[in-house]
Amino acid sequence: MDAAMSEQQDVGNKLKWLWLAVLVIILDLGTKAMATAMLTYGDPVPVIPMFNLTLLHNTGAAFSFLAGADGWQRWFFVTLALVVSVVLIYWLKNLQRHETWTAVAIVLILGGALGNVYDRVVHGYVVDFLHLYWQDWHFPAFNLADTAITIGAAMMILDMFRKPADSDGDAKRSD
Repeated sequence: MDAAMSEQQDVGNKLKWLWLAVLVIILDLGTKAMATAMLTYGDPVPVIPMFNLTLLHNTGAAFSFLAGADGWQRWFFVTLALVVSVVLIYWLKNLQRHETWTAVAIVLILGGALGNVYDRVVHGYVVDFLHLYWQDWHFPAFNLADTAITIGAAMMILDMFRKPADSDGDAKRSD
């Protein structure tokens, strides 16, 4: 009985980071709702040099990939994001207690993915409104969900460089 309770507590400790995914979703959907209510579609509103708020709708994926497809991409991206979300939750549950950095990276990606899934299901497109540019070069508009996904992915990449390579997988236990 104690082993089962300990295992439940361990899973609970790992899933405690899900609050951050929920926060990402709330902030993402809230800012998208504000952008939709306050901005005119396609009309840039300068904020500071090199940064506008520009309401756009993206039916594709990152950088409008497949935006011109016949509509099948909507459900493809919804399905893909949901499958990835299940994998991320499984990964989160199986992390070691000390893998906080990885847990935060996972839930940032999870929150961002689910924020964009909501848009695809409800609207048929993702609401983008953050627009960076330099002179005549314009970075594709994005949103807070995209930002969370990017930060989480960058954290995972950095984590690969932070961790020493274990040749036998048990290097930490041999001390």
